[in-house]
Amino acid sequence: MVLIKGIDVVLYTRIQVGIDGFGTPIWEEKPEIVSNVLVYPASSEDITNSTSLYGKHAVYTLGIPKTDNHQWEDTTVEFFGRKWKTFGFLTKGIDELIPLEWNGKIQVEAYDN
Repeated sequence: MVLIKGIDVVLYTRIQVGIDGFGTPIWEEKPEIVSNVLVYPASSEDITNSTSLYGKHAVYTLGIPKTDNHQWEDTTVEFFGRKWKTFGFLTKGIDELIPLEWNGKIQVEAYDN
């Protein structure tokens, strides 16, 4: 019996599609569904720390499944009918020492686009 279950989150993976006349890469975002992602509200300590360290207001923290290998840092994600921007570093634990299905976490802020 599973007591905790994540949701499907749309992760927008950046793919380089070319280079402009100034030598700057041109990026395109490709949506991919990542299943079983935990989404939980940021704690007051997380909000204070994220504002102090990054100048960003953490709204949610995402729990990333152990089996996932996507790039989560500085990407756009979509859940709850809204887009969000990840920030900071993806922190991971050692799979064998963590009993559940998630071993990584990253914070998101509201992304008005």
